[in-house]
Amino acid sequence: MRVERDLIVKALLAPETLQHLSMLEWDLLIRQGRCANLLARLAHQLAQENLLDSVPQAPRQHLTSALQMARRQDIALRWEVECIRAALIDAEVNTVLLKGAAYVMAELAAANGRTFSDVDIIVPKNKLGHVESQLMIYGWQGSHHDTYDQRYYRRWMHEIPPMRHVKRGATIDVHHTILPETARLKIDTAALMSAVIALPGHENLYILQPTDMLLHSATHLFHEGNFEKGLRDLFDLDSLLKQFGATQSFWEQLVPRAVTLGLTRPLYYALRYTTLMLDTPIPIHVIEAAKIGKPSGAILVLMDACYLRALRPMHASSRSFASWAARFALYVRSHWIRMPFHLLSYHLGRKALMSLKTKNDEEEQANPGLKI
Repeated sequence: MRVERDLIVKALLAPETLQHLSMLEWDLLIRQGRCANLLARLAHQLAQENLLDSVPQAPRQHLTSALQMARRQDIALRWEVECIRAALIDAEVNTVLLKGAAYVMAELAAANGRTFSDVDIIVPKNKLGHVESQLMIYGWQGSHHDTYDQRYYRRWMHEIPPMRHVKRGATIDVHHTILPETARLKIDTAALMSAVIALPGHENLYILQPTDMLLHSATHLFHEGNFEKGLRDLFDLDSLLKQFGATQSFWEQLVPRAVTLGLTRPLYYALRYTTLMLDTPIPIHVIEAAKIGKPSGAILVLMDACYLRALRPMHASSRSFASWAARFALYVRSHWIRMPFHLLSYHLGRKALMSLKTKNDEEEQANPGLKI
């Protein structure tokens, strides 16, 4: 299958070829990298391979700036995680880090040059109230104060409304599972939580075991409806597969663990699109075993048409009607597989009405003279 690769993807897969770029190509590369949240990752890779100094001065300044920003965020995230750990130390609950925070604290390659917007943790559902109270004592406040939004999160979603610290402005997402309870896929959350591993050198901090970390990353990406960070998340999967795959037991456990957790479909998509788009090395027997999660032929053709377009930088150079249609279709799909139809129709209808009301309110505020 022919897959069109954008300049940022080619650069990350073969950074040694960048010496042949023209300044116009460098300009495009920087813009694509920034749009895809991959500029700092590229800068880190060039620095690791001693290629950063050979980059022309103008693009090198952008790369260096992005790398410095990522390093500052790394420091800030470590401090935020320590604050969360301290706040929950007496909560009688294991604080399990997810996604980017887990990558950083476990010092995984996926954290190199990665930027963050929040910290994600997962705790048992029966501890949510206690955890929320402890965080509030230490300065975090809840968001989404609308009664409907509160009910939406607490009854249907896999997390409580995001909490923001009153002084630092940092956001924490507290999960009790990794997909909404109304989703079509049913996760064995008890099995997931029973296999967490302690983070060495940190009291009461835990991360998911390698197979589960990969499966969670895949589930997050392939149930997502917003692809602003989609390509970055695909590179996360690539990095995790390469690092964890250095241990043979990882490959032996991956598909059986997906079966146990109920995540065979996200795993199939993760292996398919990392190999197609990034040439990620996956053992043939694992690819064959993962076909247990393969959709029907017609659905797979449709998913290929969508994901091979949606998982590209959201930049003008890769923008087309086809990419817009693919992202829109996947946005609709993300809601369709998240909620049953009666809940979905009510939820989307209410969102549309609230959006219209907000727009009208903004117009009235912008034109106070029209109000009689």
